Amino acid sequence: MKSERLTNNKIKIFLTLDDLMDRGITKEEIVGNSLKVHKLFQAMVEEACESLNFIMSGSIAIEIFSLPAQGLIIIVTKEEEEDFAEEEDFVNLQVKFDESPHILYAFDEFEDVIQLSHQLLNQGVFLSTLYVYNERYYLLIENVSEEIYHKVISLAAEYGYASTLTLYRMGEYGACILEKEAIQVLTSYFRL
Repeated sequence: MKSERLTNNKIKIFLTLDDLMDRGITKEEIVGNSLKVHKLFQAMVEEACESLNFIMSGSIAIEIFSLPAQGLIIIVTKEEEEDFAEEEDFVNLQVKFDESPHILYAFDEFEDVIQLSHQLLNQGVFLSTLYVYNERYYLLIENVSEEIYHKVISLAAEYGYASTLTLYRMGEYGACILEKEAIQVLTSYFRL
C-alpha cells in the first residue's frame, strides 16, 4: 500500500492486486460492497491518514477507482470543516466506486516507449497520449477493447511499470509531448 498527500484536505492511497490478496479481498467483494470490505477500507484509510498526519473529521468522501490488472486508487477528501465542535467524533463517509477505462504506464527510457509503441500498433491500439513528468515518460493508452486488454497490459509491463499517478495530476504537473496519436507518431518517426 502506498499513500501520498495531494492537498491539505486530500490524500491518495494505491493498492496493488497483491495488497488486496494479502488482505483476503477479491475485486468481486469490493463491487459487492460487503461489510468486510467496509471494515478493510476503514482500516486502510485510518492507517494512511495516520502515516500522513491527516486528521479525519467532519464529512469525508472516498472515491475508489479500479485500474484493471493493476489495483485500486482510493482518493480520500475531507470536506471543508464546518462547525463540528460539539460532534468531535463525527465522520460521514461517502463511497463511490468507478472503473478506470485507461491504462497509464511509466517508463524510465524513451527507447522503451518507442519499442512498446511498435508492439501496440501491431495490436491495433491507436488512441494514446505521451507525457513527461519528473524525468519519466508516461504513456496513456485509451479505448482498448476487452479482447486485447490483458495483452496490452502484459506488453506494457514488459517495457515499463503501472503508474499510480492520477490523470488529474498528470494533466496538472506533467508536460504533454504527443496528444491522442502518440503511438502513430512515434512509430512513424522511429522505425525498428
